[in-house]
Amino acid sequence: MAVISKQPLGAAYSATRAISQTPKRKNFIAVFALAPALAVFFAFWLLPFSRLILMGAEADRSSGISAYLTILTHRQYLISLVTTVTISFTVSLVAVGIAGIAGFFLARHRFIGKSVLVAILTFPLAFPGVVVGFLVIMLGGRQGALAQLSLWLFDERWMFAYSLAGLFIGYLYFSIPRVITTVMAACENLDQSLEEAARSLGANSWQVTKDVIVPGIAPALLSTGAICFATSMGAFGTAFTLGTRLSILPLDIYGEFTNYANFAMAAALSVVLGLITWVALSLARKLAGGNVGAPV
Repeated sequence: MAVISKQPLGAAYSATRAISQTPKRKNFIAVFALAPALAVFFAFWLLPFSRLILMGAEADRSSGISAYLTILTHRQYLISLVTTVTISFTVSLVAVGIAGIAGFFLARHRFIGKSVLVAILTFPLAFPGVVVGFLVIMLGGRQGALAQLSLWLFDERWMFAYSLAGLFIGYLYFSIPRVITTVMAACENLDQSLEEAARSLGANSWQVTKDVIVPGIAPALLSTGAICFATSMGAFGTAFTLGTRLSILPLDIYGEFTNYANFAMAAALSVVLGLITWVALSLARKLAGGNVGAPV
């Protein structure tokens, strides 16, 4: 009897010990799996960004006060900040409006050549910012298509490439493909039975769109709009190709760093740009239910 009673107790002890060791083993595996990512995060993001924050608090070379205060008190930097946020926000709205409609149409209709059309519309994703800027120059530069056509018709050159209008077109050009791909994925996962139920209850096409489709893909629209905003805020190649006289944050950071060796101001502008982008992405993630960057 003593032997019989001892075996169940030993088995229970072994099982209890195995269960107690399982969370420790899982924690060890998790730490081991995350170690490379954490090392890269600390080495290439946290440490440099911490250094940027501290450097931005140093005195600006031109004003002699903290670079953060200089941004808030000097008209040049305030205009650059407002211009960058405004053009990025406008690009996001227009891209979501245009490409959202196109993405929904492509997701719901099948026709000959659809795959080719989708490939063409998303092809700009393969272009770096410099190439996008060059394409804008080919369209609206001094020797571009618009200038040549206006010279032939009206004997004067019409140009927009080297202005904020050209920058807007360039940003919009590489933002539209991001919206199309995200909206198409969201529409394909949307439950069409909800639309059929709304129509069976007497809803017209506008009501179905407003009350069913738009709320259904709203997380995707918010997430892709936030990504477009963040991309436009930090885009440098396109702006640099179109002209360094444009007053936007990426070019100001480049100028302060390379032309004037004003490291404090370059650091402060970088921190401000990063914080604005982070706030926009966090807000969009909260509104979209944590789906920023991923189609629903």
